[in-house]
Amino acid sequence: MMKLVIGNRRYSSWSLRGWLACRQSGLPFDVELVPLFGPDWADVRRANPAIAPSAGKVPVLWDGAGVVWDSLAILEYLADRVGRERFWPRGDEAAGLARSLVAEMHGGFAALRGALPFNLGRNGAPVALAPPVVADVDRILTLWAEARARFGEGGPFLFGTFGAADIAFAPVALRMIGYGVRLPGFAQGYVEALNEHPWIAAWRAEAAAEPWRIECYELPESPIA
Repeated sequence: MMKLVIGNRRYSSWSLRGWLACRQSGLPFDVELVPLFGPDWADVRRANPAIAPSAGKVPVLWDGAGVVWDSLAILEYLADRVGRERFWPRGDEAAGLARSLVAEMHGGFAALRGALPFNLGRNGAPVALAPPVVADVDRILTLWAEARARFGEGGPFLFGTFGAADIAFAPVALRMIGYGVRLPGFAQGYVEALNEHPWIAAWRAEAAAEPWRIECYELPESPIA
């Protein structure tokens, strides 16, 4: 049985990606949650063998004695195990675009990540967005529009059916809901489809039941006048 080590569901966007990848694989797995950034976090990072290989970062996937960390590495490892077609669209053009989207999401959009911390407790009140954040949102919408226009037939997700690209962008979609980002119709439909996915609903329910709060991620509500 595999074991996925995650952080607080309320705050850990990378844990959500790793967990969605495990669900997408169809393989059985257990979950171990390590609360992040508590008062004894430094000691936990050093002493907990479940997260030691990743220097305290989550998610971490244990498969027997083997270990994989980083959400994209976990996704690719699972795709190799169960068949890449479970994660990536068929056809070279679609698969190439999907890989490009996932890679750009994985390594980019620092302004959006910094200004809009992942927090499933947000109530959706819109906030003012600085120009670098607006630029990140515009770029994301451009990527979504291209994927949907070229390869979105057959379902509500970026390449029709749920896959690796949706796993990568799911936390972004949830950020846009939580911070009240205004979206064009096609993007709003995509965000709603992700939010209504049963796996996302299950993650949200678990997040709501968690007792921990990380104050640096609990930005005050700043609605736009």
